[in-house]
Amino acid sequence: MRLFLADGTPGGLLTAEIMNWTGHVVAAPRSDLAALLKRPETSRTGIYILLGDDPDSLGGQLAYIGEGDDVSARLYQHARSEDQRGKDFWDRAIVLTSKDTNLTKAHARYLESRFLTLAVQAGRARLTNGTNPPPIALPEADVSDMEYFVEQAKIVLPVLGVNIFRAPITAPAVANPETVARRSESPVFEMTLRKFGITARAREVDGEFTVLEGSGARLTWTGAESHSYVSLRAKLEQDGTLVPAPDGSLMRFVRNHVFASPSAAAAIVAGRSANGRKEWVIEGRRTTYGEWETEGIDAAMTQGA
Repeated sequence: MRLFLADGTPGGLLTAEIMNWTGHVVAAPRSDLAALLKRPETSRTGIYILLGDDPDSLGGQLAYIGEGDDVSARLYQHARSEDQRGKDFWDRAIVLTSKDTNLTKAHARYLESRFLTLAVQAGRARLTNGTNPPPIALPEADVSDMEYFVEQAKIVLPVLGVNIFRAPITAPAVANPETVARRSESPVFEMTLRKFGITARAREVDGEFTVLEGSGARLTWTGAESHSYVSLRAKLEQDGTLVPAPDGSLMRFVRNHVFASPSAAAAIVAGRSANGRKEWVIEGRRTTYGEWETEGIDAAMTQGA
């Protein structure tokens, strides 16, 4: 993968591409929109993503996904104020086009539909699109090409910090030993509150700590009311991620949920501040998350000495 900082700053306009992939990605903050519109890529047919903070969600995002024959014209329209039929919420734009300029309007409409579907399935951002059109019919070969485009984009975009298409994991009961050995996914971790009959399970995949569907949590928050996790707990209850169990004794995760850290996950489960590096242990063992996280470090230092 090749990243290029067009203005030499990590927070400015940048481009991204993968060798042997015809796709091309360019991203910029809204403050650099003028420079983005001057790029030749934005005058092509392609897909664009607008991202901004969601004021109604703790740490959440708003997103709009669109397509156009001339993406720059669409971005120019969205840069206007709301009363001029523009969009105020966004502060970053990402444009996906093709280096060989072979993307057609039909391709772009197909990709728009696929990316909208992926964003809905991932549930990481609240979409401002009014509709989600179904994929248009394409020849079989074109569908294969567009699906490859989507898969490559899903590799590039997280590198740029765009995670709205990353679906929560669907973890098996036992992790694949080969992938665990490569550290690309973790064993299953467990956190138990025996006094309350609560057990939660989690996995770390691609650096994200995810509490798994069916995990339990304290019925109410019992820690300091000023703690930052109080708002997170309220959000999870409001969006239906945490719901009361039928007997009313505890809360249940009805879907997998990605947390910013093991400690954030542990706090929501325990209903109070908690050290996730100590609270989460490998299922069936007493190895803590912190111990698992540092496995192999001593050996690596010895080998490198």
